[in-house]
Amino acid sequence: MKHLSDPHGVIRTSTASAPWPRSARNRKMDWALLDRVEPISRQFGYDRGACIDRYYIERFLCEHAPDIRGHVLEIGENRYTRQFGGDRVIRSDVLHVVDGNPKATLVGDLTDRKSIESDAFDCVILTQTLQHIYDIKAVVQTVYDLLSPEGVVLCTVPGISQISRYDMDRWGDYWRFTSMSLRRLWGESFEPKSIKVEAFGNVMAAVAFLHGLAVEDVEAPKLDAHDPDYELLLTVRACKIG
Repeated sequence: MKHLSDPHGVIRTSTASAPWPRSARNRKMDWALLDRVEPISRQFGYDRGACIDRYYIERFLCEHAPDIRGHVLEIGENRYTRQFGGDRVIRSDVLHVVDGNPKATLVGDLTDRKSIESDAFDCVILTQTLQHIYDIKAVVQTVYDLLSPEGVVLCTVPGISQISRYDMDRWGDYWRFTSMSLRRLWGESFEPKSIKVEAFGNVMAAVAFLHGLAVEDVEAPKLDAHDPDYELLLTVRACKIG
């Protein structure tokens, strides 16, 4: 399932060890170009530079880097395990749903609790995956079972986003989320007090993302501004209590 490692079916080129610096120079963007019914890019901004949702994803993972430790499971590839876990990681596993991914060390289905060893992982990195699986309740329960006591899941999902056509045609593109839906979803398996849900984005960031603009097209303070009515990217940190 290529979307599990790259939900947009596009090769990423960023190798930074932390989110893109605020001091990065931005291109001069003519916002009048947005007066159109076709997006500037259908590649989520990857063909222009750094993807806007990845700006928020990597900021979230950087903030919670201490959780990426011990035995870590990531989906599709271990890019973020290596990027943010460093020498805290003792063992890195990569899960893929079918055979054929050379980066995978495990083959299993996140909707099938019996297909992956339980209580085995200190951290599960689940970025931009949940929207492509119909039975999301089963996934959350499986993740809970996979974690060792005091283990942590770091999950990201889209709030406002175009369809990922690559994934829609191969695996499915089923869901968009809100902070309210995520709290209820994860609260059915995890202790509510162990769950932290955050939202990132604002109307400008959302418009830019939908048009396929990149981080380089938007000034950093405008990406960092938060408007709770425009949840572009949502994150979940949940801990399996004892």
